[in-house]
Order: sequence, then C-alpha cells, then structure tokens
Amino acid sequence: MALLAHTPPTLMCHGMSLPPHFIGPILILDDLKSEQMHIAALVVARGTQVPKALLTEQGPVEFEKSISFAQFSVWRARFSVSANRPAYYVWNDTRYDLACDLGDDMRLAYVSCNGEEHGDMDRDPQERNVMWNRLVQQHRNAPFSLLIQGGDQIYADEVTDNHPLSVGWPLDVPQDCSEQELAALFDTLREGFAERYVALYAQPDFAYLAARVPSLMQWDDHDICDGWGSLPDQATKSGIGQTLFAAARETALIFQHGCTDGDLPARFCDPSGTDLSWHVETDSLRLLAPDLRSQRSMTEIMGPTGWQFMEEMASAPAPQRTFFISSVPLLGPRLSWIERAMRRIPGIQKYEDDLRDQWQSRTHRAAWCRMLRLVQKMAAPPQAQITAVSGEIHLATRGEMQLSNDKMLHQLVASGITHRPPPKVWARILGTLAAFGEDPLPESPITIRPLPGQRHRYTTERNALTLVRTDGKWAAQWLLEHSGPTPPLSL
Repeated sequence: MALLAHTPPTLMCHGMSLPPHFIGPILILDDLKSEQMHIAALVVARGTQVPKALLTEQGPVEFEKSISFAQFSVWRARFSVSANRPAYYVWNDTRYDLACDLGDDMRLAYVSCNGEEHGDMDRDPQERNVMWNRLVQQHRNAPFSLLIQGGDQIYADEVTDNHPLSVGWPLDVPQDCSEQELAALFDTLREGFAERYVALYAQPDFAYLAARVPSLMQWDDHDICDGWGSLPDQATKSGIGQTLFAAARETALIFQHGCTDGDLPARFCDPSGTDLSWHVETDSLRLLAPDLRSQRSMTEIMGPTGWQFMEEMASAPAPQRTFFISSVPLLGPRLSWIERAMRRIPGIQKYEDDLRDQWQSRTHRAAWCRMLRLVQKMAAPPQAQITAVSGEIHLATRGEMQLSNDKMLHQLVASGITHRPPPKVWARILGTLAAFGEDPLPESPITIRPLPGQRHRYTTERNALTLVRTDGKWAAQWLLEHSGPTPPLSL
C-alpha cells in the first residue's frame, strides 16, 4: 500500500508544515583534508522547483539532484573552504558566514535526541524548539564552527504506523511477506522517514544554524526505530525488519550525511557503508564516531568492521585532543542490578532493550572493557588528551575515569535538545546506582559527578553542550533549559 494512499501524516500539519518551495541549505561536513573543509550543502525542493547555484569565494557551484521522493527532491552542492580563516557563501541572495577557522580558538556545539517517541510532530513548535533557539542566540554571540549531532536526529517510531505490514512492529511481525509486499512497504517507510527529516529541517531555529554551521551526525536507534539492534532477531532479521533498516539507512545517508550508496565521503571508515563509523581531524583535533547501530545485535554492539576501525584509530598518531563521540554514554553506573530486577517484575520486560542499548549492560561487559582499553591506548601518548561525548539518556550528566600519567577521561552527556526529561525519580535511581561506583577496569574506577553548579548527578532539564577551545585549552559548558548555562568545566 503506497504512502500516498494514506491520509497525510501529522508532520504536515500544525507548526511542522513545510515551506512552499525550498528548505535549506543544510550544511554537512564531508571531510577535513589539506587544511580544507569539504562541505555538502543540501536543499529540499518541493515539486519541480530547481534551486539556484550556490556562490562561493571560488565561484558558482551548481546543485545536482541527489534523490527524489513523492512530494519533494533533495539537491546537493559540494564545495570547499579554507579551515584556517572565516568564509562565506551566497545562496538565493542571502549571504551565510562560516566560522571555519579551526586552527586557534573555536567553538563546537553538541546535541542529541531531537524529538520524542509519540506525537512529536503535534507539539507546539515554540515549546519544542526552545533549546534550538538558545543555540541560535549562542551562535549569534560567538559562532560555532561545527555542530555535532550525536544520535536520534529524528524519532521515527511512528513511521511504521503508515503501513499495515509494519503497524504492529516489533511485537507483531508477519514472516511470510512476498517481495512485492516488501517493496511496497519499503516505499511507504522511505517516504515516511524522508517527510520526518524534512519537517524537522524546516524548523526556523534549526534551519538558521544548519545553514551556517556544518553538521557531523551519528545515528542511534530512533533514527531507525526504538531499540534497533537490541530487539530479538525474529524482529530485526525478518523481511519487515530488514526493509525497515534499509529505508532508515537510505534516508539517513542523504539527510544526515549528504550522500548515497557508492558516494560516501572519505571520512567514513568503510566505503561500502556497511559500517558508518567516521572520523575527521586537524593537526590538533580529532572527532571520532564509531557506528553503534549498523551491525548491532542483542549480543554485540559493533561488528568486525567497527572494531577494526577502532583498533586502527587507537594505533594511529594521536592529536592533542580527541573527542570520542559515543551515541550511548561510555561511562555510566552499573545497570546489571536493574536488568536482574526487570526479569522478576511482570510488565516491565518491554523496557529491557533500553538497558541492553547501553555499554554498561551485563550483556556487553566484555565489549565495554575492550572499548575502554582502546580509549586508554589513545590517551597514552604524552601529548594526547581524550574526552567522551554522548547523548541518548534524556538527561545531562558527566563522568570521570582515571587514566595513566595523571590524565582523566571526562565523559560529557548532553541529551534532550527537544526530548523532555524523564521523571526526577528515574534520575534519582540512576544517581543512587552511580553512588556505588563502577570499575569494569579495576585499575580505573568510574565516578559519575554532577554538572558544575548542580547538586544531583543527573540533571532533569533539556540541554545542549558547547565545547570551547581558548588559547589551546578546552572547556565544556552545558546549556540547561531552566538553570541556564553551567559554569565551564576545564578539560
């Protein structure tokens, strides 16, 4: 059953309705090489509209159509700017300034969880996007060079409601679908994913930043479906599960990475796109993001390709600072106690996949230790410092793990740019667990600490994170919805 046979989904209504002609540009960082920022600019065109050329300091760059959907097409222009000085481009008679001097003082922004599981498209846009507006104000006062989006850029859980084959996902999974039925399901899901991306990318505050700050994105489960990879194989390896993943992956490639299969930028570790791990770096900075979803299963967080990538990164020459971007927190409290309790309490087993998503799950203990050892190896060179940055839990917190040579691994968690926080009682439960400490590596115990200026280990406010380098030194600052900016944390 094709999507156009359905009533248009709610993302086309209320404050999430789409502009009549163009959405964008949305800037995505393709790569950093030879002191150049290589950028993909996306424009979404309604109907048969064709975007004008983009004007750079080197001259005009024409848009090329990347992919078409039922109601719109996505066009892409690729261009390069120097990474050592400010730059600009012009499109549709508007000039867009870029703070792309990555050599000295610079500011990065990190966000995650841009949505909610149910009714996200029906929310009041002003309420929903309040933290995006705060980031816009920050950028106007002191511009960001890059925007890191660390997972759940969309909440696509309701996309499966658009087709009768997937409406019961993942509890009710038909196993005997024909190729023709699965092809029709793919078309429906593909349109649903694309419409959700476009509706969110059209929001004014997001659009303002996305046109002026190149993004780097890492996907998480809601970019596919809630708990993808932590669900039973009967669901994920079924024809419907694989069709869902294929539709999510195709749209993620274009809307999160500005590319299509066979066209991945050089920052990706695997040109085939089987694993979507990536890294970019300058002489003094590396941004490193393993893919924790593409090859995930109930027993594995990453597949062989991802682990090979991490081994290579751990053995490569280390810059002064590495930001290790893990879509789920690398440091956290012991979760095995909650997992055991879930097995005994009727009715809450359905939340088990949320805990299995975490590095700290008892199922992933060996993988967690392996990753922590690789992080230790990255931090071993005398000049090297490493910081973990994560989202996913809809709370803000931070952690510490002592490394060798008096170095400290800081874990910075900023989660919930639009997702409202869970009840405070859940944050207190996590805080109580964290009080017992955790030591997956006995010589390097983990401590969960409150944000600067906060009393509790977990802060229940929507939030974003800024990472600032001044005179060669890095500091982190959280932007909290009600409490405002935290005092800076020296890294």
